[in-house]
Amino acid sequence: MSEIRDILVTSALPYANGPIHIGHLLEYIQTDIWARFQKMRGHHCWYVCADDAHGTPIMLRARHEGITPEDLIARVAEEHRADFAAFRIDFDNYHSTHSAENRYYANLIYARNRDKGHISKRSITQAYDPVEHMFLPDRFIKGECPKCGAADQYGDNCEVCGASYSPNELKNPRSAVSGAVPEQRESDHYFFRLGDFEALLKDWTRGGGLQPQVANKLDEWFAAGLQEWDISRDAPYFGFEIPDHPGKFFYVWLDAPIGYMASFRNLCDSPRGRAAGLDFDHFWSKDATAELYHFIGKDIIYFHALFWPAMLHGADFRTPSAIFAHGFLTVDGQKMSKSRGTFIKARTYLEHLNPEYLRYYFAAKLGPGVDDVDLSLEDFTARVNSDLVGKVVNIASRSAGFITKRFAGRLAPTLCDTGLFDAFVQAGESIAHAYERRELSRAVREIMALADRANQYIDEQAPWVLAKQAGQEARLHGVCSLGLNLFRILIGYLRPILPGTAADAESFLRIGPLTWAALAEPLLDREIAPFKPLMTRVEPAHIAAMLEASKEDLSAARPASAIEPTNPHLARDPIGAVVDIETFAKLDLRIARIRSAGPVAGADKLLRLELDLGGETRTVFAGIRAAYDPRDLEGRLTVMLANLAPRKMRFGTSEGMVLAAGPGGKDIFILSPDAGAEPGMRVK
Repeated sequence: MSEIRDILVTSALPYANGPIHIGHLLEYIQTDIWARFQKMRGHHCWYVCADDAHGTPIMLRARHEGITPEDLIARVAEEHRADFAAFRIDFDNYHSTHSAENRYYANLIYARNRDKGHISKRSITQAYDPVEHMFLPDRFIKGECPKCGAADQYGDNCEVCGASYSPNELKNPRSAVSGAVPEQRESDHYFFRLGDFEALLKDWTRGGGLQPQVANKLDEWFAAGLQEWDISRDAPYFGFEIPDHPGKFFYVWLDAPIGYMASFRNLCDSPRGRAAGLDFDHFWSKDATAELYHFIGKDIIYFHALFWPAMLHGADFRTPSAIFAHGFLTVDGQKMSKSRGTFIKARTYLEHLNPEYLRYYFAAKLGPGVDDVDLSLEDFTARVNSDLVGKVVNIASRSAGFITKRFAGRLAPTLCDTGLFDAFVQAGESIAHAYERRELSRAVREIMALADRANQYIDEQAPWVLAKQAGQEARLHGVCSLGLNLFRILIGYLRPILPGTAADAESFLRIGPLTWAALAEPLLDREIAPFKPLMTRVEPAHIAAMLEASKEDLSAARPASAIEPTNPHLARDPIGAVVDIETFAKLDLRIARIRSAGPVAGADKLLRLELDLGGETRTVFAGIRAAYDPRDLEGRLTVMLANLAPRKMRFGTSEGMVLAAGPGGKDIFILSPDAGAEPGMRVK
């Protein structure tokens, strides 16, 4: 084998305001397979990641839930870690961008670029929400497209005609946070002078570190001219305050990629990192000799392939060795859909299917390019059942029983067909080459071709026939022992893809963790454990149950995201949820009597309401504390949304939503029904 390499690998950081879904997992599984392969080859490979924990969406979601941003990101981080671990994503370190290490390197990179003249300042005009008292990012403004007139479009581009524009060009704009008409206000902002690095970036993007499709796309941006990048945001904002500019914060996309450095720094300073002798500068200094690779989605190429290497170079750090982009995930040829049940969360998948099925299927579909990957559920079922259960595991199950029953669980002392064994070993270099180049689908095809050869060998030798013939004991012993040796090689080649199954196979064979080099030595004259099934078939009922569990009944309202309203004509609940008019018409509105009302410890804006729906009592947390004395509410009738899914909050579970209207603060008015209404009555 060639010289041992020092490799640092990262995946894009998942955003800390929601759960992991199978679309996310495409990237982490791809990266994990590649990192595991490098480790099997004997290289010093480290895989780090972190939660991307800053930005306006996190600030607003925390406010919506009545908790602090720190509480939100801590909870989501725990959920992310659990999901990744269940899918066998083996991070060497998983950290957060809301960390001391990330603050340090964000400040350092900013200061070094500032001192070299790569940061400029100018006043810009932005949309401002007069109700929430905050400047609005483009995606927080909705209105009618200025080109085609389509309603309910974001402030930066139209999803109907594809036009790009500025937020102030929208017709009838509304804030996606409060529903108010935005105002235009000026504010000083700070910009990274990307054009200062044009020559460097042209050389870097054509230096072999990007896929050809990506490099070609970047040429279009060079042709259009590299624009200055706004790296600051105004308060209120959840993130790091810029050291020399009070009230201004680093834009989340400045400190997010720096999270790669922060996570690795955290690993270096940990007991494990110190024991391994990890040196941060060996991987990140300007003259670093270690390799650095980023796996990302094609939608964030601009940040990673232009801004990131420019920021690093300007701050006297190294640039990445390569950036590997991948496409999006579709399910049965379409975008993931909540109504069809194909928007599948990681946790929902885990409740119905083995995580290694998905790892294998993604590997079977992934190549080195940026093409989208389709998860065909019918093909998924057939491929797992045929390849993994019917071919690979079948080799072990067909051979192990005879070894256990006829030979006391002990393998033969010699190979009965060294030519076949050697052919399997020799195929390893081609398979390794495919892994190295991220040609995972090719690696899978070559491994499955070997599995076919192994099964053909067993079919031809027919050990079940040999077991019935006198004088064939040695032949039977040799055939079944060779079968298990071929299985061991196959499971070794599949180990980066199926680490859990490989670990079970290693326990069955009573061997330590397989390395690539160890596969060349046969397993002879030693005991194995009794065979237990390593995998079971995927049943259509499992798929159906997963899809059903993933469906969201669009006629049953849930709290809408406070950052993704679907119509500019908005109804807003006191906690901050936004519901469009079409969905509003489908809601189950009920009359409720407020039996009791009181403050919520630790939440300045909330009241805890006990609501009587005519024989049923619900607890609801409502953000109306500034407007009402709790004693004035008790006994009153109001209107609530009764078909919302219960929502767990840190101070209890809210089981609905009280309707209210008004601009906010003390001017919030709960909706009261007409005279004669009774608790439990529907509102039409």
